[in-house]
Amino acid sequence: MLDLDHITRDDLIALVLEQRDALADRERDNAALHVELTRQQIVIAQLTAQVGELLAASAGDDEPPRGMPGLKPTAPPVREPAPRKQRAKGFARRRMAATARVEHVLATCPDCGAPLAGGTVTRTREVIELPLNPLEVTEHVYRERRCPDCGRRCVPPPELTGIVPGQGRLGNRLVSLIAVLREAARLPIATIQGLLQTLAGLHLSVGAIVAAVRRIADRADPVMTDLQAAIRASPVVHADETGWRENGRNGYAWTFSTPDTRLFIRGSRAKGMVPQVLGDAFGGVLVSDFYTAYTGDHGVHQYCWAHLLRDIHELVGQQPDDAALRGWADAVQTVFATAQAGATGSRAARWRVRRQVQADLTRVCTPWLEPRVAQTPLCARMLRYLESLFVFVTEPGVPATNNAAERSLRPLVVSRKISGGTRSARGTQTKMTLASLVGTWRAQGINPFEACLDLLASPQL
Repeated sequence: MLDLDHITRDDLIALVLEQRDALADRERDNAALHVELTRQQIVIAQLTAQVGELLAASAGDDEPPRGMPGLKPTAPPVREPAPRKQRAKGFARRRMAATARVEHVLATCPDCGAPLAGGTVTRTREVIELPLNPLEVTEHVYRERRCPDCGRRCVPPPELTGIVPGQGRLGNRLVSLIAVLREAARLPIATIQGLLQTLAGLHLSVGAIVAAVRRIADRADPVMTDLQAAIRASPVVHADETGWRENGRNGYAWTFSTPDTRLFIRGSRAKGMVPQVLGDAFGGVLVSDFYTAYTGDHGVHQYCWAHLLRDIHELVGQQPDDAALRGWADAVQTVFATAQAGATGSRAARWRVRRQVQADLTRVCTPWLEPRVAQTPLCARMLRYLESLFVFVTEPGVPATNNAAERSLRPLVVSRKISGGTRSARGTQTKMTLASLVGTWRAQGINPFEACLDLLASPQL
């Protein structure tokens, strides 16, 4: 140990030279280690490419190719056409319940003119036709009478419950038809006007059609409350969002869905939308994509593998000559296929598979965390959300993709492409309510027209 307070000049120079030589030795060692690290990365890339090629070769010609969920193959495999299933006779022309019956008989013999009687049915023929004048206009006349004893003037009550809502003049069946044409068929208001004029000889203004649709939405407040309660109580909820303009201003329409429930709400794209809809007490699994509004939530998640594999597919398409990248993509696909195959059996077996695939995905992604590598962002994303990528393995009711939310959102997207959005906050609320109602009725196999009739006939609380 040198005494730096009493060190001589020569000793200090010797110490500096010694430290310089030590630093030079360490720099040489670091350079050698860097060269060895680069060589190991090259070896890993080559091995990954070979593993991908071996996995593709071992699949065999008889096994169908494993495609990425949510992607359509560019060159579908040639398959033998499946034998056509034999349908019952008259399947495509199912007879309906007859509303009228017309007997066709001959009164006399065409040859000799003798009178004919009795007979047997040789054939029947069904003819379906619209009535010439389907519009029914009923004038309800309320006559006032005066009591001869007390002098009271007596007027009968409306007694139109189940026929027409409130003080309106459009009956429940007509209002329900307009709502179905507007939401289920996604027809513009001008088209609905033309249909009613052509088929029924009825002319309604734009305001009357808008008011009819609003009437359905206004009566649905209790139903919407029940839908939100059902979403919050569900063990699995799918969520997604899309753009929705209101009076020319950008916004977002959110969908929260279960197998038999659809809930739509418009708001911003902020993180607070998820807890606002699901509530702080939500204890189920949220299935979504990797948007930050979902990743910022601290509940149990299952992130969509279809979105992840689609990003990997696009990355491979951008660099088709990179064998190492293709091998890495095949390795990730193999891990996902292993997880799908292991999502059956006992709970203990599924947990063993989940731990195994998480370890496998970690080994596949860890060597590619170098910032200069193309797949680094995807590897970082998978490692960051590793615990939320394989929830579907241990939870049988949780799917691996968020396709259910995208399917529930598709009718709203088509409607947006037709109309471009809504013009007011009330119009947006009406649209989201009707989309929730019709989407839920479709999911439950309920006729939207009959459901609208029941909604209008139900008593107002």
